[in-house]
Amino acid sequence: MKKTVVIALGGNSFISDQTHQSVPDQYRAAERVCAHIVPLLRDPDLRLVLTHGNGPQVGFILRRSELAALELHQVPLDACVADTQGALGYQLECALRNALRRHGLARLPAAVVTLVLVDRDDPDFAHPTKPIGAFLSKERAEEHRQKDGWEVMEDAGRGWRRVVASPAPKAILDLEAVRTLLDAGFVVVAAGGGGVAVVEDESGEISGASAVVDKDLASSFLARELGAEVLVFATGVEKVYLDYGKPEQRALDAMTVAEAKRYLAEDHFKTGSMLPKVQAIIEFLEAGGRQAIITDPEHIEAAIEGRGGTRVTP
Repeated sequence: MKKTVVIALGGNSFISDQTHQSVPDQYRAAERVCAHIVPLLRDPDLRLVLTHGNGPQVGFILRRSELAALELHQVPLDACVADTQGALGYQLECALRNALRRHGLARLPAAVVTLVLVDRDDPDFAHPTKPIGAFLSKERAEEHRQKDGWEVMEDAGRGWRRVVASPAPKAILDLEAVRTLLDAGFVVVAAGGGGVAVVEDESGEISGASAVVDKDLASSFLARELGAEVLVFATGVEKVYLDYGKPEQRALDAMTVAEAKRYLAEDHFKTGSMLPKVQAIIEFLEAGGRQAIITDPEHIEAAIEGRGGTRVTP
């Protein structure tokens, strides 16, 4: 029987370290990631969707825009997300095509710039808290607040940053395109960076929103809409840890949804790290998913085969 798997790559999957951030460096990182994913496609019944983060890449665009502010217009946030979806989708498609050819697999990839509908009345629009982009002086932040309508806040004593809304996904507007490509045998890259957030007016017209959809929640939402059996979050560690960073830290081979909820209540998972992934996994499994995995790219194949990573089940 056919099995649908969604693998969510973090935006840092394209950046190996702080000295390798150029576009060629990012492509080489994409090649390394795809080398671990393509062997899964030896199974002809596997239907595969890749999603990806874009936080560092959006930050680069916003920083360039900031530096060029005296010469060029600012880049709206929805355009930043669309730009990075296109660029990273292109890199993944090239890397996948080459890896598929090397393995002698007759599959083709396709990248879809994906729109994600959010509720224009989502409470997060009234109280944006997600920091993006470069650190600014208080004076520069205030200038953006007055001139560009930015919401800004001081971030942990390191400077001021723009903050934007992060509303919940309500619908994947390109869902049928993704499903059609899957049915035709394509490996699909979709919902990059959580998708381009759009809102709908009373007449049904859509427009871009100054918001970012959480990439983990969007990946979970897409997996649920596709009826995927397995959701994988590829991140920087092989397994999830309890008491991470403490002398008593311990890795988890497996946990149930009930255990995951208990660990959340005990504050084992932090915002910006495992917290959104675990929340997204709970939503996926409670909606009918069979299994979710958190691991690093090197262990994806072993984890899907039950030999690595942290596996989460209902």
